[in-house]
Amino acid sequence: MPLNRRTFLESSVAVGAGAALTAGVAAPAEAHERRPKPARRYSFTVMGTTDLHGNVFNWDYFTDKEFDDKAHNDVGLAKISTLVDQVRAAKGRRNTLLIDAGDTIQGTQLSYYYAKVDPITKAGGPVHPMAQAMNAIGYDAAALGNHEFNYGIPVLRKFEEQCDFPLLGANALDAKTLRPAFPPYSMHRLRTPHGKDVRVAVLGLTNPGIAIWDKANVSGKMVFPGLEEQAAKWVPKLRSMGADVVVVSAHSGSSGTSSYGDQLPHIENAAGLVAEQVPGIDAILVGHAHTEIPEYRVRNKETGKDVVLSEPLKWGQRLTLFDFDLVWEKGRWVVEKVGAQVLNSNTVAEDPKIAGLLADEHTKVVAYVNQVIGTSTAAMTTADAPWKDEPIIDLINVVQAETVKAALAGGAYAGLPVLSQASCFSRTARIPAGRITIKDAAGLYPFENTMEARLLTGAQLREYLEYSARYYVRTPAGAPVDTAKLTNADGTPDYNYDAVSGLTYEIDIAKPAGARIVNLSFEGKPLDPAAQFVLAVNNYRASGGGAFPHVANAPQLWANSDEIRNTIIQWVQAKGTVDPALFASVDWKLTRDGVPVF
Repeated sequence: MPLNRRTFLESSVAVGAGAALTAGVAAPAEAHERRPKPARRYSFTVMGTTDLHGNVFNWDYFTDKEFDDKAHNDVGLAKISTLVDQVRAAKGRRNTLLIDAGDTIQGTQLSYYYAKVDPITKAGGPVHPMAQAMNAIGYDAAALGNHEFNYGIPVLRKFEEQCDFPLLGANALDAKTLRPAFPPYSMHRLRTPHGKDVRVAVLGLTNPGIAIWDKANVSGKMVFPGLEEQAAKWVPKLRSMGADVVVVSAHSGSSGTSSYGDQLPHIENAAGLVAEQVPGIDAILVGHAHTEIPEYRVRNKETGKDVVLSEPLKWGQRLTLFDFDLVWEKGRWVVEKVGAQVLNSNTVAEDPKIAGLLADEHTKVVAYVNQVIGTSTAAMTTADAPWKDEPIIDLINVVQAETVKAALAGGAYAGLPVLSQASCFSRTARIPAGRITIKDAAGLYPFENTMEARLLTGAQLREYLEYSARYYVRTPAGAPVDTAKLTNADGTPDYNYDAVSGLTYEIDIAKPAGARIVNLSFEGKPLDPAAQFVLAVNNYRASGGGAFPHVANAPQLWANSDEIRNTIIQWVQAKGTVDPALFASVDWKLTRDGVPVF
């Protein structure tokens, strides 16, 4: 009989069996029982950033010097790049992914310059610095943030075209077809030493508030349903497509709250609710809220399993690491363990590769912000503006009021008095005595807010001011006043305290919130509750930002699309000289039982 593989195996088995029998000795137990193979395991890391807001360098374009804060944080993608390289070196690049949770192309003069001054949308235009940096670092995916829409859809689409990675938005839908206007997810394969790839799905979710905050840019073009609804739709699909791991990149905070009251049809900060309500998610990179959450675990109601959430601090101050441990079970990879931590970018130097790549762009923007646009007869600063009526805030208000008056001239509302609201966005903004540059004027207004005119009554304005005055910590008469502890009651940020010009009033901080506005007057007389006023207001507040009463539902009399900071710059250029003596006045002050605090 010819010898082949089959006959060889059969004869070998027969011979082996016969030998064992003729020996009369039982075969060792190991011959009959297989030793269990060690479990196949694989570990990988997903790195994450969020709310980069146009920061490439550790630089503050409003002060024209290296960024610094009280905690000595650093900012920028050049720093993040160094951290990413370190993680890739430690873990192995093939065992890592890098994602972002949105708000990428707005926030610094660098990003503004390439959206408005030398726009990426012009024929043969430049490549956006954020696209250049993120491509060079090697991002794998990024979710859309609400600020991606600030400059209009054409700028966003051009930025998307310039990125080597997808911009994800499962709940950014075409208004007509209700189909995704951007890729909902990306799927990534990680090779393992065991011959079985791990498939990691990244689902991108953005903020439903875009429909309100950027109504002028998206109305009739896109709609933004809730995060929970769209996650519940897509996560099962991703699992059925073979995803072993599902990571959500959500431009939405974790608290389950909204800062816009009833204006938002869906929860603004819904990442925690997504984790709790939608089964099948392993981790969520959180964005939007500008808070630092190294690791936060939420138990899913259906599965009982923990979902790990992490939010790295804004502007590239932190890098999140999600560390995944997987085990091969029953023919598939199963997540055995997930942990999260954040790395601080102030521990490393800027990556010279990224800094060198964008050195020319940085130089152009520094030159731009240092252009002289006028002069000032006196220095002005926001250092005391959170508790005193300061001329520098009056400057914002006079520009806004004059702009609205001019816009309404000759119309049905031209005869109504125009008031204006303004906030102290930065406690370090200043207008120097002497030459005023673009950076000085722009530093008063670091956000891309535009201006509107809304119609309010005297009674509504009183409630508006009462709501604003909750910003102060209640301080009894006679008790010492420490300005370091006087403001930001209940976490109210500086930008949610409004000073209103055109009225005079006192804020009695000895009284409880809701009953603090005293001696509210207009032109020296008690404010008539029925009188009508025009309020010059930014679009953030007008759209419900901060949940101030009445303004979001008040009739809109006028609006424009130019940023308020540009209006300030143009006003200074037109005047040539800024003289606080011509517009500064003390319209409001803090008191206790009628006695001024300052």
